[in-house]
Amino acid sequence: MLNVTIDGIKVQVKEGSTILQAAQVAGIEIPTLCYLKDLTPEASCRICLVEIEGNPKLFTACSTPVAEGNVVFTKSEKVIAARRSVLDLMLSNHNADCFSCAKNGECQLQNLCYEYGVEKTSYEGVRNEYPIDDSNEFFTYNPQQCILCQRCVQVCQKLHGEAAISVANRGFKAKISTPFDQLIRGTNCVSCGNCVSVCPVGALMPKSQQFFRQWETQKVVTTCAYCGVGCQIEYSVRNGKIVDAKPANGPSNQGLLCVKGKFAFDFINHKDRLKYPMVRKNGKLVRASWDEALNTVAKKINEVKAEYGPDAIAGFSSARTVNEDNYLFQKFLRAAVGTNNVDHCARL
Repeated sequence: MLNVTIDGIKVQVKEGSTILQAAQVAGIEIPTLCYLKDLTPEASCRICLVEIEGNPKLFTACSTPVAEGNVVFTKSEKVIAARRSVLDLMLSNHNADCFSCAKNGECQLQNLCYEYGVEKTSYEGVRNEYPIDDSNEFFTYNPQQCILCQRCVQVCQKLHGEAAISVANRGFKAKISTPFDQLIRGTNCVSCGNCVSVCPVGALMPKSQQFFRQWETQKVVTTCAYCGVGCQIEYSVRNGKIVDAKPANGPSNQGLLCVKGKFAFDFINHKDRLKYPMVRKNGKLVRASWDEALNTVAKKINEVKAEYGPDAIAGFSSARTVNEDNYLFQKFLRAAVGTNNVDHCARL
């Protein structure tokens, strides 16, 4: 164990821990924009700069390992001035029209600028003007809002393994781009939306969020209903309807979602969604009790089985239920009915 002092608080941390991890142990918050837990730090945003006693330069807390006896300052005048300069530089090539931005109110850059008193950039000159890419069915990429934190690249390459995006060009001309600068829709992007979920600003935004603000919503953490994996998901609910979905950290998904979990939640609010049993009477479907519906199904199954045999019956299960229910369903078809004619909508 290593002994470290951070802002006057003494802590013990494991060898190899970074200053950021040591600060978390001490209960001290250090701002970050590019850092993602469990991934190798890129240290590209520079907002986590801290001061180490006896060193003339500043260090990035997310990538600098602590050493025995380090005395770290996270809020010194030198550190605060450096962070303000970093924010100033970010705004110099950033479309800071916050009122028209769908991320307004939950933008991490906006929050940091407010915290450090940076209202606008002090730099004048040319800004990069790259076209907006809205070719993807589910999200939009606006390069004018990008701060090159590279969170999206890290998730796409290191966690999802697609490598559909990367950093192109160098210096002032650097940007997040696709192979050969083609539209996102033409790449191997699978539209999982994890890049959208980790973007700290409004560069990557779900198209659904153009019609609401996050402060208008309530947050509900639950289990995704699309399959039996059990991914944890955070829904944003507005006026009783789900309007957005983000991955929550769970043992099965660890902060990631697939395209269905991230974007395909419209079925929950769909007008044709079944919310109670229905039985066909005189050619029309009418609402029924569970007892009536189950008795009708049992009667029909027995009639068909008696006249045509068990293989005249087939069962079609749903991905939007738990594994245990799907197991019981196939067991019922095979053991009780006596047929192997069972399938599952996840294959479609």
